[in-house]
Amino acid sequence: MRLGSGNPVTFAFGGDVIFEEPIRSYAPAEVFAPMRRALRSADVAMVNLETPVSERGTPIAGKEYVFRAPPWAFDAIRRGGIDVVTVANNHGMDYGPAAMRDTLRLARRAGVPVVGAGLDEQQAFRPWRTTVNGQRIAVLGATQVIDEELLPMWEARGDRVGVASAKYDMEDRLVRAVRQARRTSDTVVVYLHWGEELRDCPLDRQVSLAERLTGAGADIVVGSHAHILLGGGRLGRAFVDYGLGNFVFYQDGGVVSQTGVVQVTATGRRIDGYRLLPAQISGALPRPVTGAERQRRIAAWGALRDCAGLDR
Repeated sequence: MRLGSGNPVTFAFGGDVIFEEPIRSYAPAEVFAPMRRALRSADVAMVNLETPVSERGTPIAGKEYVFRAPPWAFDAIRRGGIDVVTVANNHGMDYGPAAMRDTLRLARRAGVPVVGAGLDEQQAFRPWRTTVNGQRIAVLGATQVIDEELLPMWEARGDRVGVASAKYDMEDRLVRAVRQARRTSDTVVVYLHWGEELRDCPLDRQVSLAERLTGAGADIVVGSHAHILLGGGRLGRAFVDYGLGNFVFYQDGGVVSQTGVVQVTATGRRIDGYRLLPAQISGALPRPVTGAERQRRIAAWGALRDCAGLDR
């Protein structure tokens, strides 16, 4: 097993982040403050930014929910201790190509790496690379969730701006990107947007994609979209989490407000361990859960491995 430098690297993953009200009423330093310790304690922290960041663009006609975040969103992300975000999801292009171009430009200005989208296909499938503790890390993002009628304008293909898609033939494109990243990396991470809303067991297409990606060389595969937590555990020698739930989100109460940070420690290709740090969304922000409720949430999350077909 390839261990790279032999030094462990800790990753922290949170789920879906948007900046609708009441989140816009917070100061940038407040948005991730309750979970900042969990995020900053990791060597690499990542979330799904489920919105373009722009003041331009036109909302997609006929789409029931469209999101757009103010430019200060990247300041909030940076202050929260988040190292990289994916924008490959079913809202990344809600305000069209102009807003996506702004998202990429504003991210560069703020010093926040973005994966899963680009001004063209090559950029969209390009991993973010960093070296931590002597380990070469590659992080990619892609989405299996795009409305069928929006595929022609949503996917980054050729010279077209858009998101990295894992639908239909573009799944092969993602697998090739993982294989390419594997050649020059010690640990490869893929963050996906996938699954079905409010379904707590993975779909067959999620399982199939996880198997293909880990077979191509991905060591950690995580994702979101279902608005609830799904199972996380080992698939062969890799770690897979099928659903990270909401994270910074405007809905409070009920199962959609149960969230957390999933921490994974890896030494090269070896998964040393993983755990859930449970949280509860209150006032649209994730806040740590403590005491007996914390243990109950951890046990409930562990039970979700069964229908996910994952090992402990």
